[in-house]
Amino acid sequence: MTISAQSIKPVSTETLTDQIFRKIQMAIVSGEIAAGSKISEPELARTYGISRGPLREAIHRLEGQKLVERTAHVGARVVSLSQQQLLELYQIRENLEGLACRLAAQSIDKQKILTLRALLQLHAQDQDFKEGKGYYLQEGQDDFHYCIIKSCGNKTLEHMLCNELYHLIRMYRVQFSNTPNRPNKAFSEHIQILDAIAEGDAELAELLMRRHIAASYRNIQQYSV
Repeated sequence: MTISAQSIKPVSTETLTDQIFRKIQMAIVSGEIAAGSKISEPELARTYGISRGPLREAIHRLEGQKLVERTAHVGARVVSLSQQQLLELYQIRENLEGLACRLAAQSIDKQKILTLRALLQLHAQDQDFKEGKGYYLQEGQDDFHYCIIKSCGNKTLEHMLCNELYHLIRMYRVQFSNTPNRPNKAFSEHIQILDAIAEGDAELAELLMRRHIAASYRNIQQYSV
């Protein structure tokens, strides 16, 4: 069904470009728009019922999030990592998020621990998770990994993981979150990581996060086509 520009109601202070950006971003992250797909401005303009100006701005923002890449003589496409590129991404993620856990365990306060425990309780109540269909994977402040990183106290590390690489990593997390047995294992691993952080055991927190991300990478390797 075509969505007209008039039918998109302003949400808070979001512009039309903001709303279209969010819709296309989610379509890419979820796999609705497949990795490697060519970005056709005329087709997307028809799908969302918008003019090319706001659409081009949205696509430009997606390039900044590394979800879309543009190459000469080819145009814009949804990012598609080779096996080597994916390995390198997860090597970076394992090391940096492990460090973030170590730093969080050394400095996090009790209120943040309580907030993180409440977040995991929210994840446990998610209907899809309870039915075994997938893990709760909202973004930003509703994302366990994001919140751990934001609690580490290292602004450079935060920028790398929560800005530069966040949405690219999230695309793989979302698309492989519902593979057999992974949701419950991931949730259990999150609880163990948080327990180590709460106890101030920086070495264990780092080790558990590194193992958690390594398991996630093995899961992608096993179930990727």
